[in-house]
Amino acid sequence: QVKLVESGGGLVQPGGSLRLSCAASGRTFSLYAMGWFRQAPGKEREFVAAITWSGGSTYYADSVKGRFTISRDNAKNTVYLQMNLLKPEDTAVYYCAADPNIGEHVSDRGGEYDYWGQGTQVTVSS
Repeated sequence: QVKLVESGGGLVQPGGSLRLSCAASGRTFSLYAMGWFRQAPGKEREFVAAITWSGGSTYYADSVKGRFTISRDNAKNTVYLQMNLLKPEDTAVYYCAADPNIGEHVSDRGGEYDYWGQGTQVTVSS
């Protein structure tokens, strides 16, 4: 069982930056691949980024590639999403999720993730 709690969301102007954090409970955090997803009002949830259990590989949606960076600190049971050059279309509730996967590949499908946080709102607006 893994409990996930996101933080770091807020209101930011276009072109600004935010760093989201996702703190996980449990001593097996390092055995999970971690992902970030988002859902904008009236839209389906979409994949944003994922990182393998070791942190050795990352994967990004095309819409955020080059602007967002996912990382993890297994000693702190935390995964991060650094978001730069934010755009209004990045506005959404952002969720972190855990996939019990110790392989070197990660999934962009939400159904592969067993545990989800409650989400944190990110609003990009002037």
